[in-house]
Amino acid sequence: VNASSMWGSFVGRSSSTGGGFEWEGRDPDQQIRFNHLWVSQDALELLGVKMSEGRTFSKQYGDEATKIIINQAGIEAMGLENPVGKTFGLWGDNYEIIGIAEDFHFESLHQAITPFFIRYKEKEVDKVIVKVAQGEEQAAIAQLQDFYKDFNAGYELNYQFLDDDYQQLYTAETRVSVLSRCFAGIAILISCLGLFGLAAFTADRKKKEIGVRKVLGASVPNIVFLITKDFTRLVLIAILIGAPIAYFLSKNWLSDFNYHIDLNIGFFVLAAILLLAIALLTVGSQAVRAAMLNPREAINEV
Repeated sequence: VNASSMWGSFVGRSSSTGGGFEWEGRDPDQQIRFNHLWVSQDALELLGVKMSEGRTFSKQYGDEATKIIINQAGIEAMGLENPVGKTFGLWGDNYEIIGIAEDFHFESLHQAITPFFIRYKEKEVDKVIVKVAQGEEQAAIAQLQDFYKDFNAGYELNYQFLDDDYQQLYTAETRVSVLSRCFAGIAILISCLGLFGLAAFTADRKKKEIGVRKVLGASVPNIVFLITKDFTRLVLIAILIGAPIAYFLSKNWLSDFNYHIDLNIGFFVLAAILLLAIALLTVGSQAVRAAMLNPREAINEV
């Protein structure tokens, strides 16, 4: 399947309604809001929508205008058992339930999957959907533009990619991600400059002490450890303070999504290791430089 058509939007909130529905065993006081979409033959297969029960729309079964497909969330909300083949009343008309679609995300992961029904519409559609092989996008668009000119001369072909539609659902998250990376990079750079300057100052202030220690037999690793231990202690304290705050903020941010990963302690351990490594590299360069000084020069400079 390479092409089909539909009316409505596959991504983002489709037109929604909360009344005019009837089904077997319905509680008169029950109100369910359904999102809905019209599609033609092969559209669901092209979009990758899978069926948990029943079938999709097909001309081989004759007129499909009185048939309907409902997602699992909708069936669960209705409490309908063995739904395939039963009648679903919609705004005064009766539709036969021919299939149950597996739940799919048509909104962002902030929202739980809500009830959704799909009806058949072969004509008067507003979108043609085309499946294009990866890497063939530009060639396919050029062919579609030529095809479009033959049937709609004087009109420009307007197209968009489904993955772009999904990406637009996360515009705020994308912006936050970019800004976070930028500010994190700036913060790391400023911190490294501060550590570098402080390490250089400390090494310069301890030149005489370092010279005396070397005369008394201290090795380069001993001197490096002497200079870096205080900085390492400060970095570890910063990690102990910052990690719980980062965990709380991350957990609070993830709680806005109905579907999200679980925070793993490994993320924070890795971040702590990287932070400690960056700090040690920054401070260590000055520590090694101080440890390599000639003891006589170090003592005479003071």
